[in-house]
Amino acid sequence: METWIPHSFSRPKLLIVDDQPTNIRVLHELFREDCDVFMASSGEQAISVCQTLLPDLILLDVVMEGMDGHEVCRRLKADPATQSIPIIFITAQQQESDEVIALELGAVDFITKPINPVIVKARVRTHLTLKLQSDLLRSMALIDGLTGVANRRKFNEDILADWRQCFREHKPLSLILVDVDYFKRYNDQYGHQAGDGCLKSIAQALAETVRRPYDLVARYGGEEFACVLPNTVLSGAVDIAEKMQKRVRSLGIEHSASDVDRVMTISLGVATLTPAGEHGFEALIEAADKQLYGAKNAGRARVCSSGMSSS
Repeated sequence: METWIPHSFSRPKLLIVDDQPTNIRVLHELFREDCDVFMASSGEQAISVCQTLLPDLILLDVVMEGMDGHEVCRRLKADPATQSIPIIFITAQQQESDEVIALELGAVDFITKPINPVIVKARVRTHLTLKLQSDLLRSMALIDGLTGVANRRKFNEDILADWRQCFREHKPLSLILVDVDYFKRYNDQYGHQAGDGCLKSIAQALAETVRRPYDLVARYGGEEFACVLPNTVLSGAVDIAEKMQKRVRSLGIEHSASDVDRVMTISLGVATLTPAGEHGFEALIEAADKQLYGAKNAGRARVCSSGMSSS
């Protein structure tokens, strides 16, 4: 398995779930050279690891103390955040009906014990290759074609996942909504080709302002952008918003039709909310949008913010 993973991809994350340490050690030895291998010794631990890690593939034992592999699979497939993770069941059960159950639950494959290392490595390689290809196609579908940042669909997916993660960890989630000031006038004055170039430059500037790999900058629609900041308090989000404002102004994009400045500027609305349930992120979007409206009403080219307590 030395050359099948493209250099542009990081090492696959493989989760081994088994309540027998000997089985875990055998599988870990098989894949430690090619994958980042993670382990769980119970169903409850497996679900917790999956929600945090989001592995590329799971090798899941069926018969375990407490929650068995079938129930683990059901719960993972019921959660939108983990339902696309491929699962291979590994079990001593060899009846055809056992394999049917596994596939009906959503597993992609079924391997019987005692394991044959050659067969296990071949099947894991096949399913990891399919996962990488699927991830590549999916990532292309989640990128805005003009600006190169995430698109609205990616924003919708990430803010829901981040909301749920922050709820589980009791952490704040911050959102910045960005509007390019007087962009319609810019298009009328300089033409749509220049407008496209302007949006590309602004998107790149916004993306360069965030540092953490799990922060997201997305094109929200038209000349609007959004930035999702998990585990970020209001003061931290405001600091990033102010850096975004200064960074865009420093681009020096001429805008003689603006009522704010002779160069392109942006208005930003910031809101922070600590989730109190798995649903309700719309309240965060509404709050950030209200602050953006306030920034535009107050003269544009500024940051307005609001912190919200959980509800």
